[in-house]
Amino acid sequence: MKKSVFYHAGCPVCVSAEHDIISLIGLDNVEIVHLGDNKERIAEAEKAGIQSVPALVTPTGNVLHINFGASMEEVKG
Repeated sequence: MKKSVFYHAGCPVCVSAEHDIISLIGLDNVEIVHLGDNKERIAEAEKAGIQSVPALVTPTGNVLHINFGASMEEVKG
């Protein structure tokens, strides 16, 4: 089974959402990508349709924007 991918930038909103996502779907079912630590994955996130973080990309490719922590422009900084 393909995992969901949770993208975030490390802000308090993102970290809180990360904990909730892990609690809801389990760590085995989600890959966590901290874009502040993994800037090389920003293009991947944008290609998937991420406009702001935190956001979850489901195994079927749907993008779920969760709350609002930072725009991708802010992440690219």
